[in-house]
Amino acid sequence: MPRVVAAVFCFCLLLTGQERIDSDVNARIRKEAMENSKILRTIHNLTDVYGPRLTGSPQFKAASEWAAGQMREWGLANVHLETWDFGRDGWSNERTAAFLTAPMKHTLVAEALAWTPGTNGTVSGACVQLVPPERPTQEEFTAWLESQKERVRGKLALAGKHTAVPVSFTPLMLRMDDTLVQRRYDPKNPAPAGPPFGPMRPSEAKPEAGRLTPQQIGEQLDRFLKENGALVRINDSARPLGQVRALQNRAYDVSKAPPTLVLRNEDFGRIARLLGDGLAVEMEVQIVNRTHPEGRTACNVVAEIPGADKQEEVVLLGGHLDSWHAATGATDDASGVAVMMEAARILKAIGVEPRRTIRVALWGGEEQGLLGSQAYVKEHFGTAESPKPEFARLVGYFNIDAGTGRARGLSVFGPPEAAAVLRQIVEPFADIGVAGAVATRSRRLGGSDHTSFAVAGLPGIGVNQDPIEYFAATWHTNLDTYERIVEDDVKKSAMVVASAAYHLAMREQMLPRFAPSEMPPAASAAKPPAPAKP
Repeated sequence: MPRVVAAVFCFCLLLTGQERIDSDVNARIRKEAMENSKILRTIHNLTDVYGPRLTGSPQFKAASEWAAGQMREWGLANVHLETWDFGRDGWSNERTAAFLTAPMKHTLVAEALAWTPGTNGTVSGACVQLVPPERPTQEEFTAWLESQKERVRGKLALAGKHTAVPVSFTPLMLRMDDTLVQRRYDPKNPAPAGPPFGPMRPSEAKPEAGRLTPQQIGEQLDRFLKENGALVRINDSARPLGQVRALQNRAYDVSKAPPTLVLRNEDFGRIARLLGDGLAVEMEVQIVNRTHPEGRTACNVVAEIPGADKQEEVVLLGGHLDSWHAATGATDDASGVAVMMEAARILKAIGVEPRRTIRVALWGGEEQGLLGSQAYVKEHFGTAESPKPEFARLVGYFNIDAGTGRARGLSVFGPPEAAAVLRQIVEPFADIGVAGAVATRSRRLGGSDHTSFAVAGLPGIGVNQDPIEYFAATWHTNLDTYERIVEDDVKKSAMVVASAAYHLAMREQMLPRFAPSEMPPAASAAKPPAPAKP
């Protein structure tokens, strides 16, 4: 094309707001993504070889080093680990075994609660069930604890009532209905419709004046059991179909809790019913946990494809490398990490030369409050109210963190014009179910790492996905393994991200942002959990 004609063509694109889509590059991206994918191999390594990847654990460090080495092998540049202060020792579980030994023998399904101590060998004893009063005052709860002292020494204590988890007659939604998704991304009516597009975080109970909160009750019960010689605390997983969701002792301090198991709901219920019958129930438990002082220094993994004439400007891709410990963290978030690594690999493999730098960042500490991404934003960008030089050079940050499901659309912190750009960029992938993009003004932290950018006033872009089994089965549970990955979905997500990143890197202009006078105010209530004091 003659230079004059090309210049006129580009000027017309700017005037009309029409994005210039490179169909040849998209075709090459599709071919590489579907015919030469490395994504399952990446997920295998992150899960089977290095999982679980709890922040601060040796497995997390090893996974970080492997990911850095793999991206270096693929030809990415400036590969390095950026450290940040986790504020607590790391922790890992090496063995958990629990058995019912009387009045019958049976193997139980349980996971250790993170940042709790081990049993220092095998312990065995009688079970007791402790059911605290509901919403007690401090005086009522202290009196109740005093009444339980003689019951717990040398015992394994079931904490609380058994949770009745009813049989569900609602079919599991694996794919979002196409009509629902089109409505969700309708630029004229982008109000959410149907189920949420991100992890459903349980809300904290509102405190009542003069009444203890569930967290306060839990902390005092931990201290009581430890001081009065209980062998093990046993929590009900309160999940269906054998799912165990074992998170952490909120103090992140093994000295402030007894050895703690999260028992599958079905086993907890059986023991509670046997105790209710007046039968003597006995268990045998062995928990081997380790703390890792070196884990106080955590890291993010960073690599990039350097840009050309606009190399100081950055298109950032990311997911969180850390996981919980009950499984190997396949859908949360090895799949998201692998999608972003694969998107970068695809672009290197097909030999494109982006104008802007395309950077991959794999976060630690997401599960403890988006800590790694917040540390990165603080170090590199600052906020809209107090920006650092790099603040003006970030085009946008793509984040994927909702399981194995294929990409269905994007949400971006920014004005409607930002969503319009992204909508045009992903339009060529309508044939695989990508519906568009919507804008948000929310600067509230929570959900996943793209909000670390939005809360700072930067264009955080969430990749919304089909739910598959994520919310219902794998999110933070012992079922989050390699077997739950849908190969076709993760391949297609990688192709969408690769194309979107490439086209943002090639635009003449940055992705539209809020002008300073139009920047939504920061949500002061949106603060992460602070690292526990030693």
